[in-house]
Amino acid sequence: MLTLEIDIEAPWPETHDWEALAERAAGAIGTLAPELAHDRLIVSLLFTSDEEVQALNKEWREKDKPTNVLSFPMLEREDLLDLSEDGPPEMLGDIAMAYETCAREAAEKGIALEDHATHLLIHGLLHLAGLDHEISEDDAIAMEALEIKALALLGIADPYGDRA
Repeated sequence: MLTLEIDIEAPWPETHDWEALAERAAGAIGTLAPELAHDRLIVSLLFTSDEEVQALNKEWREKDKPTNVLSFPMLEREDLLDLSEDGPPEMLGDIAMAYETCAREAAEKGIALEDHATHLLIHGLLHLAGLDHEISEDDAIAMEALEIKALALLGIADPYGDRA
């Protein structure tokens, strides 16, 4: 399984085990997207504030606003799929998650923050693997299907279940 390098900053509450949540999410998506289960891969995961995510979003995406999760891939999908079993560790990319936005969205949806954070982390990992819901409707459907299956493995309801 890939290695997660995790930093947890305020305001993420210490009442939850965010590291264990991240490991479970990575394990679940790794069973469905084997390219993400590669032992050589490393992902840097930052649980941080809206302020920090807004700064990253402004610097790297020229969007001056917070968002729930940002993914910064460091490998092209083709390179990820061609990665051999042997060799040094490879940095797949970085993920940053904004507490205030995640908490607000979870409250608006009436779901647990942990469930929403798990969904967003799985979503971010799929972006690091080169999947993108903004390319086409078919790509969005394929990405959402993987998210739904991974969340089901963890006992978390379909976050898209309210769509027609």
